[in-house]
Amino acid sequence: MKSRFFTILSLVTVLSLFLAGCNAANPNETETVSVTDLLGREVSVSADVSRVVAIGPGALRLYVYAGNLDYVVGVEALEVNHPTGRPYLLANPELAELPVIGQGGPNNAPDPEKILTVAPDVIFSTYATEASVAGELQAKTGIPVVVISYGRAGFGATNLFQQDVPDSLLLIGQITGDSTKAQAAVEFLNQAIEDLGKRTSDIPDADKPSVYVGGLGARGAHGIESTQGQYALLDVIHAQNVVDETGESGSIMIDKEKLLAWDPDYIFIDQGGFAPVLEDYQKNPTFYESLSAVQNGQVYAQLPYNYYHTNIGTALADAYYLGKILYPAAFADIDPGQKADEIYEALLGHPAYAQMAESFGGFKQLNLSEE
Repeated sequence: MKSRFFTILSLVTVLSLFLAGCNAANPNETETVSVTDLLGREVSVSADVSRVVAIGPGALRLYVYAGNLDYVVGVEALEVNHPTGRPYLLANPELAELPVIGQGGPNNAPDPEKILTVAPDVIFSTYATEASVAGELQAKTGIPVVVISYGRAGFGATNLFQQDVPDSLLLIGQITGDSTKAQAAVEFLNQAIEDLGKRTSDIPDADKPSVYVGGLGARGAHGIESTQGQYALLDVIHAQNVVDETGESGSIMIDKEKLLAWDPDYIFIDQGGFAPVLEDYQKNPTFYESLSAVQNGQVYAQLPYNYYHTNIGTALADAYYLGKILYPAAFADIDPGQKADEIYEALLGHPAYAQMAESFGGFKQLNLSEE
């Protein structure tokens, strides 16, 4: 009996030493860290993340700003099929060669089965606006789902981004094990916005021309009637947005007759909506020719920045261009195209203005009768 006891004890000891050896050989196999995502969820993720996917509107863009691209193991079909207008894809065309992990788009739910085929260590997601939605995807895949965000409304009044953006970038850096890139992006964004504000904060209201921006995208392309109140690109340079008279903020559609009543000094047209604006002009040139900005040659184009959520780099570049046109003395040192590339290089490591200009027309004065 005693002999049998010592035999069993010896086997248990050997097994324990074997398991201990396995754990020593794979110290990170089960090691996790706890993080808090942008919904306030506590999520346990691997301490050694090296395989990631980013799903939902703008998720991959935020990851490109902050994370190691070698870790990306799959992308949504929408990213592969429609790269135009998204500098983060223009700068990193190799991302389009990765396996497709779902359709993508704001109205298509994530595909757990396709995500599982690439075996990511973590899923960064902008799809979920409720903890239960993120939890459901996590339960279906068995993979940690970390929610990142642009903020509830994307843009914030007077800001080109809300605090959720830097918080998301730094969270990506934390999870992927190197915050250097994320911290550099956050610092650059903050410095650019501070610079835009300082250049224009002391300009008296009496010296500020009135401005209208039309053709803004809002779940698709729209004409001259599509605009925004408390428009972030104008707010950040302290411009006089005629739409603010309405007391509304965010995307709105105005009556065209209201534009005649406002008769702004300057009109900017987002090139994402330029086609419907030009079509409308050709049908009713008299309306447009009645506007002072058209008569005086003060109509300009800005690059579209709303492709699968806000392209923050393009929005920043637009803000510098608007400032250059409205306050030439305050922006005398700025070449808009060069500034755009400086922004793209800081965030993406690659200039992209030439490609954006080729696709949409770039920063330029517009003559509607000759377009």
